[in-house]
Amino acid sequence: MTERTTPGTPPPARDKGFDLATLLAERGGERYELHTAYLNHQLPRMLRTIGFDKVYERAEGAYFWDAEGNDYLDMLAGFGVMGLGRHHPVVRKALHDVLDASLADLTRFDCQPLPGLLAEKLLTHSPHLDRVFFGNSGTEAVETALKFARYATGKPRILYCSHAFHGLTTGSLSVNGEDGFRDGFAPLLPDTAIDMGDLDALERELRRGDVAGFVVEPIQGKGVYATPPGFLRAAQELLRRHKALLIADEVQTGLGRTGDFYAYQHEEGVEPDLVCVAKALSGGYVPVGATLGKDWIFKKVYSSMDRVLVHSASFGSNAQAMAAGLAVLSVIEDEQIVANARATGDLLRSRLAALVDRYELLSEVRGRGLMIGIEFGRPTSIGLRSRWAMLQKARKGLFAQMVVVPLLQRHRILTQVSGDHLEVIKLIPPLTIGEPEVDRFVTAFTAVMDDAHGGGGLMWDFGRTLVKQAITNR
Repeated sequence: MTERTTPGTPPPARDKGFDLATLLAERGGERYELHTAYLNHQLPRMLRTIGFDKVYERAEGAYFWDAEGNDYLDMLAGFGVMGLGRHHPVVRKALHDVLDASLADLTRFDCQPLPGLLAEKLLTHSPHLDRVFFGNSGTEAVETALKFARYATGKPRILYCSHAFHGLTTGSLSVNGEDGFRDGFAPLLPDTAIDMGDLDALERELRRGDVAGFVVEPIQGKGVYATPPGFLRAAQELLRRHKALLIADEVQTGLGRTGDFYAYQHEEGVEPDLVCVAKALSGGYVPVGATLGKDWIFKKVYSSMDRVLVHSASFGSNAQAMAAGLAVLSVIEDEQIVANARATGDLLRSRLAALVDRYELLSEVRGRGLMIGIEFGRPTSIGLRSRWAMLQKARKGLFAQMVVVPLLQRHRILTQVSGDHLEVIKLIPPLTIGEPEVDRFVTAFTAVMDDAHGGGGLMWDFGRTLVKQAITNR
């Protein structure tokens, strides 16, 4: 029998050195207990409350499998990190190759080839940009853009959109439009929110003369709200007139997610001064972030040899991350990932939109490519309206959670609510999915909506559980 330990008790001494397979075999069953003891203790509590405390044994492409061999369709892609799905063979091989090469990595006093090659490749998709800084995450990419914009313009203030999400480190949190993430972490940087699409507010702030730049998601991750047609181009003209920079946050929307390589490319004539990417560039293996920018901005920041390390990252440009990024871009081109995201996204969105007239709880289906928001709204019939009111009184967003849970528990499909207090489900699956995955999701979603409109059943029983939980947590 395998000897077990409890969290906090040192494991028994082994006769041999570190062996990952043995460690997982011995201790893998303690995953939820270990997390409760040593990490964010609220995560396992939340997962157990909504029945998401699954044990996934392996994954490939757009699927997970549990110990019984049941498959689960992933429509979340690790919040967009798994753009190519899990364990893509090309990315996997690139990482084996770079490890086997035993490169002299991160000496800090040489110039390795992989960062330059990845920057060169990445810039081919943004020909108006010239240089790249590599960090380790999306929030680092945004932090870099904020610093560069301030230094290059000599101005202190950044504008951002209400309900935006740009990361959770202190600088990027200062341009985060969700109060729930900001509460308790003040003082933050003196930046200013405007409503997305409000050009008058943008111009009013620019006239004050202290704005370094405007950071914007072409499609907001929270709620899947796209910028209005023409807004980015008009904003760019205003910013240039006032000598401020346009910063496109493509951390989630970039690398094909919306059916264009970058979401800002959907609007003709838009050429941001700085572009932030991360997530899918990693291939799902090695954290990486990148800030692309114009030559004059980089040359102003790195203006002399004395300033050569004025902005850097300890693990930035490491060989594993660079190899993964190069492999990802190769797959995107070779397997026509952007075109697939556009075509499959159009199919999924159109089939879901066709259900809006069928279900009174279904309000709108929106998005571009494989970034889709499904919004629910107040029904008209008396019976459904009373149940909806019960949920809304307890906590806005509970109905969307009621849909997410049976999608996983009954249909083995992983999705997410798009944001706190939002009745929106966001679909951001791997960009490699096709018609079979569309069929599976639409069939499952239709079954869940049939149950929700059936006047009772398991969904509304679970809704009462969520209401009790929401009231308890107040």
